[in-house]
Amino acid sequence: MGTATLTKDPYNLIITGVGGQGNVLASRVLGNLLSDKGFSITIGETFGASQRGGSVMSHMRISAGESWSPQIPKGQADMVVALEPIEALRVLHTYGHPGVKVISNTRSIYPVGVISGDSKYPSMDELQKTIEGLTEQAWFINATDAAMELGNPIFGNIMMVGALAKTGVLPIDRDGFEKVMLRTMGEKKTPVNLKAFDMGAEMIN
Repeated sequence: MGTATLTKDPYNLIITGVGGQGNVLASRVLGNLLSDKGFSITIGETFGASQRGGSVMSHMRISAGESWSPQIPKGQADMVVALEPIEALRVLHTYGHPGVKVISNTRSIYPVGVISGDSKYPSMDELQKTIEGLTEQAWFINATDAAMELGNPIFGNIMMVGALAKTGVLPIDRDGFEKVMLRTMGEKKTPVNLKAFDMGAEMIN
């Protein structure tokens, strides 16, 4: 495993979003990145609704040693990567604690109740303030709009992986990402995914 280390073992990471955002792919990419470094990775996924637009959550438990139960205990997430901001809040209420960190996309996906006018969706300013109040550190990036520059909003999930790498909370890097892409996506799709990774990293200050 070389010099790669974790700040906590197991390191508990949750990737959350809604159906159709590429949540599961992001967890698979991260799992490959970290297993290539020699870590033991356990992934558990929950789907709030099977159709597009339902909540999707991936629990990742990362360890230098043993495998852990795929379910992160309540109040014990170390990092939340949210492809949709209200999903970040939903996860924080169950799995958060004062030391948790969050990376959240700023593009909201409105549920049917909001679209029909039956319920109200909070503003991004409100969401950001609430998330910041529940976390040790929070980053907010507009991954969806940036992904549209590459022709498809689905690249937002890879941008979130790039942003996560830039924070330095986990031992993942661009070289490792490129190797995973070449192995799983092939040479043709790797360049655009590398671009998405780089764009996500550039959004983290």
